[in-house]
Amino acid sequence: MMPWVQDADAQAVCAALTEAGYRALFVGGCVRNALLGEPVSDYDIATDATPERVTNLAEKAGLKVVPTGIEHGTVTVVSGGKPHEVTTFRRDVETDGRHAVVAFSTDVAEDAARRDFTMNALYATAAGEVIDPLGGLPDLMARRVRFVGDAAQRIAEDYLRVLRFFRFHAWYGDAAEGIDAEGLAACAAAVDGLAGLSRERVGAELRKLVSAPDPAPAVASMARAGVLGAVLPGADDRALALLVHLEAGRVPRWKARLAVLGGNSDDLRLSRAEARDVAALREAAGSVHSAAGLGYLLGADLGADAVLVRAALMEQALPDAWQPEVARGAAAVLPVTAADLMDQVQGPALGARLREIENRWLAADLRAGRESLLG
Repeated sequence: MMPWVQDADAQAVCAALTEAGYRALFVGGCVRNALLGEPVSDYDIATDATPERVTNLAEKAGLKVVPTGIEHGTVTVVSGGKPHEVTTFRRDVETDGRHAVVAFSTDVAEDAARRDFTMNALYATAAGEVIDPLGGLPDLMARRVRFVGDAAQRIAEDYLRVLRFFRFHAWYGDAAEGIDAEGLAACAAAVDGLAGLSRERVGAELRKLVSAPDPAPAVASMARAGVLGAVLPGADDRALALLVHLEAGRVPRWKARLAVLGGNSDDLRLSRAEARDVAALREAAGSVHSAAGLGYLLGADLGADAVLVRAALMEQALPDAWQPEVARGAAAVLPVTAADLMDQVQGPALGARLREIENRWLAADLRAGRESLLG
């Protein structure tokens, strides 16, 4: 059963439209995920009512309306404290590879035709009846990511769809079946168009892609198509599959996966903290610190990531008991403090002496005691 069928808040939004004679169809990710048995986090609703009419009807029903994207036909209807994006059926009038000028429509097939992938062009009624204007249901059931209509044309409308193609393959595709050949060829031919995308959009897509349970096959296809090098210059995907294998069921951590890809991530618009963590992981890959040492230097979570990244890049097995060792390091405290040295050195020399002691302690795998370090 579709999850919204028993969701009174979502049903209230639909009722506000359908009782006035308009259509209210759940669309896109919520339908796709529900049919695949995947989690559904939010609801998008498509309608033949204009945004102004949606607003009037929702407010008449006692629902709050926020004009979040009214120029594109979208308003957010808040029901039961939860947001529901309601968008008028649309058709593209003009596109430039980044943005689209749209016109409102009353035809669900026109709305479906402007969507990116057939698995995202599925609709469902409030009662859960699936509406498939473009025949995308077989693609979804086969976990086949395929562009709507002509792949090159879909990409030319928005070049971000190149990255979305690989991201959707990583999350919803069948790796054993392989990637859609027509879509892959169209993405390879459109590489130059990626330069016009904002770095924020590119960075967000890459983050979502590498957060998939196993993004390695999709990223390998990206590399073959020249897309990976275009968005992450100098990247090498060869260690990613090994990293995924070594993770052995751990919750995927996108910074570790980005670190193992290497390349220049300066243009991905990472936050300072994110960029610092990725840089620390890449530096740790070339270090000689033990698992405990990495736990001490980077903390439990990042230290564990560093052990995994290093093993993947060096094509080595993980150290014995590496997880307890990382935890031991994360909990460790250098047994020598600045106060222990102040009667010997002062000023900058004090800091240098403390760092020298810390390095010796790390070399001893955090097992040297205070007396031996001060000796």
